[in-house]
Amino acid sequence: MTPNLEDNSSRRQLIAPESLAVVTTTGAAITPLPSLDQVREFIRASKSDNTLRGYQSDWRAFCGWCEAHQVHPVPATPETVAAYIAECASSLKVGSVQRRSNAIAEAHKAVGLESPTQSALVRNTMKGIRRTKGTAPAQKTATLIDDIRAMLNATDAGLIGLRDRSLILLGFAGAFRRSELVGLSVEDCAFGKDGLTVTLRRSKTDQAGVGRKIGVPYGSNPDTCPVRILNEWIEEAAIAGGPLFRSISRHGKVQPGGLSGIDVARVVKKLAQRAGAGCREVCRALTSSGTRYERRNSRSL
Repeated sequence: MTPNLEDNSSRRQLIAPESLAVVTTTGAAITPLPSLDQVREFIRASKSDNTLRGYQSDWRAFCGWCEAHQVHPVPATPETVAAYIAECASSLKVGSVQRRSNAIAEAHKAVGLESPTQSALVRNTMKGIRRTKGTAPAQKTATLIDDIRAMLNATDAGLIGLRDRSLILLGFAGAFRRSELVGLSVEDCAFGKDGLTVTLRRSKTDQAGVGRKIGVPYGSNPDTCPVRILNEWIEEAAIAGGPLFRSISRHGKVQPGGLSGIDVARVVKKLAQRAGAGCREVCRALTSSGTRYERRNSRSL
């Protein structure tokens, strides 16, 4: 049986099989627990929506490859999976190949089958791909301060410009990802004599939600200081709590809902285009998923 990872029922099966059974023993008696709803919810939450979407795409790619080579995707043999990831390695990065292998493993788990990715053949093939292609991530060129200043000069007047300047400066100074910026609330920002302390409650590298604190010092120039500009944005927008960065209506009214990652990408692209070709690296830093600014000392601004 080939699991369809796109519909809701298969999504639940991939994350939390409904056949899950938990019992507890009391002496000789076996009594089923009254409800597994909370257990299933926790299991479903163990993987982010982005991860699931990635698995769906990767699974479709594997099924297409199997159809072209006239082999079964489920259950897939170790030989099939090893041949598939070896072919993928010729055109994909190591991380993408690993994710496709993970998608195959999850699909087999969803229907109660042992994953072929655990075989020595597949593991050694993946090991060879890592050693041959390397796993060091490509480092983005450090964002130039002059580019940031050019983008700040290209912002609009009024609240929209103030919000965009705050967004760019905080993202640059704190090395925040798009998802981290849009996930911030006013309550996560603590202003002090030395600058700003941002509590990052959850991020791509902290799926468990342990959280961490990031310090952002005052800048030497008040016009480009991320701490002062953020504080001005909060005061001018009259935001007492909730999402830190918000949309603004055409009439200049601050909306209650927060910006999305796509909204941030649009803001950065707009400013980079206005500022000129020299800001393309800045644009890529906050518009590409999984990439972010290199952390800088905001005093240099």
